[in-house]
Amino acid sequence: MIAQTILQQIGGNRFVVMTGSKKLLDMGNGLKMNLARNKTQANRLEITLDRATDTYTMRFYKQVMTKGFEMKITEIAQHDTIYCDMLEEMFTSVTGLYTRL
Repeated sequence: MIAQTILQQIGGNRFVVMTGSKKLLDMGNGLKMNLARNKTQANRLEITLDRATDTYTMRFYKQVMTKGFEMKITEIAQHDTIYCDMLEEMFTSVTGLYTRL
């Protein structure tokens, strides 16, 4: 339920189409997705809900598989205390991808 609410707050299907985001995953307390190419080269985004403050944490990172079959994670950006009306703006400022026309 939380993941569906987050998706609606960032634009719903319009967001998915405009940004090319794929493989949306319900994490229980948030939403995880694969991102299309963007200016920061982040290919993953996790948005988690902090129930105590009713705010979100947005974590942008790059995840790749090395030649030794190990996952390498490079942190790109993390923003805490994001209100629901700030999600789209923060997404655009980090990735450079627009969520609406």
